[in-house]
Amino acid sequence: MPSDRISPPSALLLLPPPPSVSFDHFRTVYEPILAKVYANLITALNGSNRIASLEIALSLPGFQSPTCQPPTKAFASLQRIIEHFYRLVGVVCVEQNIEMEAPGGIDSRVILLDFDTVRSAAALPMKLERNGPIVDLEMLARSERLWDSVFYPDTSVGQELATAFSSFYTSAKGPSGGALQSISGVPQWTPGEALVIPQDSAESALHHSVILGGTFDHFHIGHKLLLTATALVLQPAGAGQDGQERVITVGVTGDEMLKNKKYAQFLESWDERCRSTGAFLTSIMDFGPPETGSSQVEQIYKSGTNGRLMVMKIRPKITLRMAQIHDPYGPTITEEDLTAIVVSKETRSGGAAVNQERAKRGWHQLEVFEVDVIHSGEVPVEDVENFASKISSTDIRRRRMELAMI
Repeated sequence: MPSDRISPPSALLLLPPPPSVSFDHFRTVYEPILAKVYANLITALNGSNRIASLEIALSLPGFQSPTCQPPTKAFASLQRIIEHFYRLVGVVCVEQNIEMEAPGGIDSRVILLDFDTVRSAAALPMKLERNGPIVDLEMLARSERLWDSVFYPDTSVGQELATAFSSFYTSAKGPSGGALQSISGVPQWTPGEALVIPQDSAESALHHSVILGGTFDHFHIGHKLLLTATALVLQPAGAGQDGQERVITVGVTGDEMLKNKKYAQFLESWDERCRSTGAFLTSIMDFGPPETGSSQVEQIYKSGTNGRLMVMKIRPKITLRMAQIHDPYGPTITEEDLTAIVVSKETRSGGAAVNQERAKRGWHQLEVFEVDVIHSGEVPVEDVENFASKISSTDIRRRRMELAMI
């Protein structure tokens, strides 16, 4: 992989759909590919303390189906697929002894690719406008991100995906990088059908204002899953009222509430945690070419109802708000126009508590979206503790303390 001495290695991995949405099938077909791409990135790091980045674009058919509109109807299915992939990222990194989001390691980000390798473009209904984490192939190819390499599996469906991508793609790095590279020696497989499954429940609403909360200390794949799932809830561009601003509010725990946390001296500041959160959401939601929006990210610090507020404006008409919170409720009981809340299965009671408090005020209830928790069930017994430590902010702080004592 070509890479200059200043910028850390950066790559894109294009992946065809899996045979099914079971984790076992994910692991069978994708683990050998990930292992080879990670080995390539670690070689490019050459022992430095930089962090390589890998964007993983997982193609899934079915996004355009009327039964999956609005996308929140397929939320349970989509968030589980993302959980499977981040879990696999953790498994591979543990097995290969690779750091995640840490110096000398790899920062992996998963997005969903709206590209159907089975049906022709002519057979598809009119394309919806997309904001990430679902992005169409042309938007991804024309985003002009500075990849050193674009990887794809050397399989029939992988080659088809790479060929379609190449028809739109010109490397932003010019002749010095961005070349497509096939990953050989990986399993051949047939993509499954009906991978994106809509819920049979009542019609889902369009949500223009979504909220979640957390500490977001020492950013890891559990945070990435939760934030990606939240971005899935936000209504796509072109849906609902034209020109309506769409807002993701992240309640980020204030520093004073964390004084009793273990290894509190190694906690990141509120500002650091907000910047990491905003940077990740921007990376999975903003795929516009840089020349059309060089100032699309605007960071504003101001006082909010609950405390400090960081506001980041990105296109298309999306605002990210990181609000300082000092109690379990934050903006959910001070801002009536919120319409949805995202919680993990570990914090599902929080969604119910929020709605109880809103009911006391005579406000509408928030639709609650629940996200799976990444677990280590498929990791060999001897590696379970290592896996858990990589997705625990407490254990990450403990490791920072141990390194500081050396």
